Amino acid sequence: MPWSNQSGGGRNGGDNPGGPWGQGPTPPPGGGGGGTPPDLEDIIRKGQDQLRRAIPGGGKFSPLMALFVLAALVALYLVKSVYTIQPDELGVELRFGKPKTELSSPGIHFHLWPVETYEIANIRENQINIGSQGRSEALGLMLSGDQNIVDVAFSVLFQVISPKDYLFNVRDPEGMVRQVAESAMREVVGRRPAQDIFRDDRAGIADEVRNIVQQTLDQYGAGIQINTVNIEDVAPPREVADSFDEVQRAEQDEDRFVEEANKYSNRILGAARGEAAQILEDAAGYKNRVVEESKGEAQRFISVYNEYSKAPEVTRKRLFLETMEKVLGDSDKVIVEQGSGQGVIPYLPLPEINKKRTQEEQQ
Repeated sequence: MPWSNQSGGGRNGGDNPGGPWGQGPTPPPGGGGGGTPPDLEDIIRKGQDQLRRAIPGGGKFSPLMALFVLAALVALYLVKSVYTIQPDELGVELRFGKPKTELSSPGIHFHLWPVETYEIANIRENQINIGSQGRSEALGLMLSGDQNIVDVAFSVLFQVISPKDYLFNVRDPEGMVRQVAESAMREVVGRRPAQDIFRDDRAGIADEVRNIVQQTLDQYGAGIQINTVNIEDVAPPREVADSFDEVQRAEQDEDRFVEEANKYSNRILGAARGEAAQILEDAAGYKNRVVEESKGEAQRFISVYNEYSKAPEVTRKRLFLETMEKVLGDSDKVIVEQGSGQGVIPYLPLPEINKKRTQEEQQ
């Protein structure tokens, strides 16, 4: 029988209200109540009465009560045994804690609870962002191969391809992806000059990082496929950002000057090549003309010689006349008539006549 403060029994007699140890309970602060704690048996008895009133049949075992208990157990079993897989999920059932081979596709499924349980894996594409400008943590600061510090912000897109491996081979798959991706990026950046990560070979670096992360996750059997590694932003540390911008502007000016020099060189070379080609064409045309004229002169000489061999006297006279015509045709001539009468000019001033005629034509 549990002890009751109202039993009146004490160490020194029946009238001692102090309880079995000679000291009564301490009244609550503010004075209220008589300081007697509630009876434990009375509390248990009241609880039993409330339970009997709640159960049909007054708490006595009856078919209705058995049916009520059975329905409650069946409802509990159905709630625990039926589960739903969403369209972007896959489920893995476990029997005595050991995963089954087959997977649960999207829809409603039934398993033998509590012998069997289930785990759900999300198979949609997930994204993890690593490194970020403006954050207090220096997660994106990395040392390049030429001893420069760069702040790299990148993201990793991955997807679950083996729910069984994803759920049971690795404790924290997303944390592993983050750590492996950061380590791979540091490794690749550490082998490259800073210029590659800034401008020259971002795509090559991202592809190399993706291959390293995929190989590492395959070794762990994580059941994850890395779809893409995107390098979103690369910047120098804030402490040297101004100096870096000056260097970038100087490099841009250098590229611009080189481009302008190349344009000038191409223009001059193009003009020189065109002029050289024109000279070559003119030389080839002159050569062909001289050769053809020489062939024509030779052919004419041969024809004249053939005629000369047939009639030497006639041909000689004709050649003399043609030659004199060519010599005297462009020279100024004065014709003097001998034996002219008195008062007649003894010569014909042809040059003055030609000059006067030319002046009249020009006017």
